Amino acid sequence: MNLPGIADEEFIRDKVPMTKEEIRILTMCKAKIRSDNIIWDIGAGTGSLSIEAALLASQGEVYAIEKKDLAVDLLHQNIAKFKLEDKVKVIATEAPKGLDELPNCDVVFIGGSGKHMFEILDIIDSKLNEGGRIIVNAVTIQTISEITTYMKQKENYTYEAIQVQVNRLRQIGSYDMFNAQNPVYIVTCKKLK
Repeated sequence: MNLPGIADEEFIRDKVPMTKEEIRILTMCKAKIRSDNIIWDIGAGTGSLSIEAALLASQGEVYAIEKKDLAVDLLHQNIAKFKLEDKVKVIATEAPKGLDELPNCDVVFIGGSGKHMFEILDIIDSKLNEGGRIIVNAVTIQTISEITTYMKQKENYTYEAIQVQVNRLRQIGSYDMFNAQNPVYIVTCKKLK
C-alpha cells in the first residue's frame, strides 16, 4: 500500500509553485482516495498532487488540468520521473474549458481557478459521483469565500475547512530557527447525493 508524502525535493519544479509535502499529506487524507477512483487535479502545477493521487488510485485515473506552459512541461517531466504516463493524463488548458469532456469523477483537487471558480464548481457538480469529494487548497481569503459561498447554496454537500501553518527548522550558523511557511486553507466538500 502506498502512503502519501513524497519528499518535496523529489519533484522537478523550476519556478512553478508546488503544494508542499505536509499539505499534500493532509490533502490526500481529506480526499480519502480509493484504488479505483477517477481524480481531477485542476491547476495541477508541477503535478505533485496528481502524482500522489495516482499512486493511491492504482486502478483509477488522474486528469491533471493546467494552463501554464512551463507547468505543463514540468507536469510531463514529473509524470515520467515517477513512471506514471499510463495513469496521469495532462490536459493543457484553462479550466473550465475541457472539463465537460472528462469522465465523471470521485475526487477533485482545485489548486487554481483563475477567477472561474463558480463555473468550475458548476461543472464539477454535474460530473462528481455521489459521495465524491472536492478538496480546495487555498492561500487567499477570496478563494475561501468563493468556495463557501457556493457550497452554502447546495443542499447536497457538506463542507469543512482547516487552516494549516507549517514551520520548518532551519540552521543559521550554530543556531536552529523555525522558518514560517505561508498558511494554507484546506476546504473539503463532500457530495451527499
